[in-house]
Amino acid sequence: MNMIEKLRGSAIACGNCACMGIDPAFKDAAAAVAFFSELLDSMKAHSLFPAAFKPNLGYFSCLDRPLEGRFDGSRALASILSLVHQKFPLVPVILDSKRADIARSSLNYAIEAFDCWKADMVTVSGYMGEDSVMPFAFQGRGAYILVRTSNPGGKDLQNLEMKDSRMLFEHVASNVIGYNDKARKQGSVFGAVHGATNLSELEDAARLFASHEIPLLIPGVGSQGGSAPEVLAAQERAGYEKALARVNSSSRLTHPWKGDDIPSDAIPMCLGNIEKLLDECRC
Repeated sequence: MNMIEKLRGSAIACGNCACMGIDPAFKDAAAAVAFFSELLDSMKAHSLFPAAFKPNLGYFSCLDRPLEGRFDGSRALASILSLVHQKFPLVPVILDSKRADIARSSLNYAIEAFDCWKADMVTVSGYMGEDSVMPFAFQGRGAYILVRTSNPGGKDLQNLEMKDSRMLFEHVASNVIGYNDKARKQGSVFGAVHGATNLSELEDAARLFASHEIPLLIPGVGSQGGSAPEVLAAQERAGYEKALARVNSSSRLTHPWKGDDIPSDAIPMCLGNIEKLLDECRC
């Protein structure tokens, strides 16, 4: 099964195009594993199946202390991914690591994502161009290339006006189409990261990508201010196939409280937010 088929299939099977970010705001790796074990069990018991999971590597690797021989964060990620694969075997995993470098280094980062962590897709920065992106074109896997991100500072570079009056991110979006054409020949697929916080730009990108079957990863829903219903409405106006999109929310789904102490109603709180996102992302 290629990645386009897997994305479509998981959206159909789950009934939505939602993506659940896994960004554990825990200082203790064991506590993160215990919490996600309970949360994933509860999600399955309540038939709450997002169409993708997106663990952010930085939230786990920051808990490692390699020079002391401790890899608590990496072990926690391995445990959580094992639970995801066990309980949600048909749901793709997107490793959010935003890698890219010169060609050989990019290949090593691709091996890290696909062979070490067994991810289906990975987030990639396209700033260094084609030779830094193409090593991620692994057969049966794929990558999402950063186009227009959801953070406020994204406009500092991404919205720079070029000589042809297009913005820099629009050039990157055009490059993604060309990269994807080449990736398809290798049995891979390239998609685009485009934030929900820039709705009119997202609609334009969805219209551009629609005929090329470019998967969209759409972060920024929830605490960053993006709206899932508005995102899906923009896709519909653009004629974009919703099953190829993944609308991501992270902290609202897994850490919707303030502070380090886990409240007694944490799991019901998370389940309620997850159910709401899945309902908003029906496709």
